[in-house]
Amino acid sequence: MTVLVTGGCGFIGCHLVWALHDRGVRTVVLDNLSTGFDWAIPSDVTLVRGDIGDGRLLDRTLREQQIDTVIHFAASSVVPDSVTDPLGYYGNNTGKSRTLIAAAVRGGVKTFLFSSTAAVYGNPAIVPVREEAPTNPVSPYGASKLMTEMMLADTARAHDFHYAALRYFNVAGADPSGRCGQSTAKASHLIKAACETALGLRPEIEVFGTDFDTPDGTGVRDYIHVSDLVEAHLLILDQLRETKTNLVLNCGYGRGFSVLEVLAAVERAAGRQFPIRYSARRPGDPASVYAATEKLHEVIDWQPKWNDIDAIVGHALAWEKRRLGKS
Repeated sequence: MTVLVTGGCGFIGCHLVWALHDRGVRTVVLDNLSTGFDWAIPSDVTLVRGDIGDGRLLDRTLREQQIDTVIHFAASSVVPDSVTDPLGYYGNNTGKSRTLIAAAVRGGVKTFLFSSTAAVYGNPAIVPVREEAPTNPVSPYGASKLMTEMMLADTARAHDFHYAALRYFNVAGADPSGRCGQSTAKASHLIKAACETALGLRPEIEVFGTDFDTPDGTGVRDYIHVSDLVEAHLLILDQLRETKTNLVLNCGYGRGFSVLEVLAAVERAAGRQFPIRYSARRPGDPASVYAATEKLHEVIDWQPKWNDIDAIVGHALAWEKRRLGKS
């Protein structure tokens, strides 16, 4: 098996590359390094610097590297940016994914894992949200990912091609061994922003909304440790190759933590308090979103190791300290 990982130098991708490397799986990374880092992957993994929208590069890479499996992470992923630049997001996330899928079919690739998102659900009426829930994205980011899911489903009906679309909830944490973590500049993820605030890299953290219908009034989200998510990928990859079925699966823990619970966990890990500014709700933010995970557990024997907010935050903070040379 030779796996091509697109966006393999990004946050989630590099963790998956390390996990494949630990397994002894031959891995090739394709990344344009617009947001990723070449130092984030093992030095003996082949890195092809380029864009998934380059059909000729894809054909050559698939042929020369004898790729039989694609794991597709490469994408733009900042929701507010997708609202201000919708065509850019549709071009990068949907149009280029179409180019990648077409190249995979031409190259005889039969196994394809896709990094999708819970944003395809929009503001779900019922939580926990199940895979069968209506898909009604409220941002171009979510819509761009949903369109790619649709392309994969149609492609699987027309070709000898099998896929899994994995709908991530809120991915956080870092490699427990300290090999990689979230390094994207100006990342907007709550846990990363809070860790940076605790270390003095940001003057304050902003909380949007304290009047939601939740126990403490702040929004509740399902946070999943990146290493547990990667382990789920490996198990799903094995399942896909064995059964040759198509899957759409939520990837979360099936419970949520509020914004204030997350901030309290960061303060515990850092051993200090930090400034918090309270602001009004952002338009469209739901009160609570977390995954129904029964289907995921039915498909794979997945036993999360880090499904605790203190573990997630602790690894994220350790990574930030490492980046600052404080570890």
